[in-house]
Amino acid sequence: MSRAKWKGFFLSKTLVNKTKILGRKQIKIWNRNSIIPYYLIGKYVHIHNGKEFIKIHISREKIGFKFGEFVFTRKHTQKQPKKK
Repeated sequence: MSRAKWKGFFLSKTLVNKTKILGRKQIKIWNRNSIIPYYLIGKYVHIHNGKEFIKIHISREKIGFKFGEFVFTRKHTQKQPKKK
């Protein structure tokens, strides 16, 4: 189920504090279910994928999506054919 529209979008309080009040250059994000706000356009953020931080550039097309949609948590492996 999705979030109710009357509640509005979810943006964690720690993310707001880091970006607006402190004005940090490197913004580290552990909360992947927050929606990307408009004031991050043109900035780089580091999103945690469970093991390490992945650097992502925020463009205009990414506004409104969630941070977790752009960082994969699992590696893609190709199955090797058996050698005889």
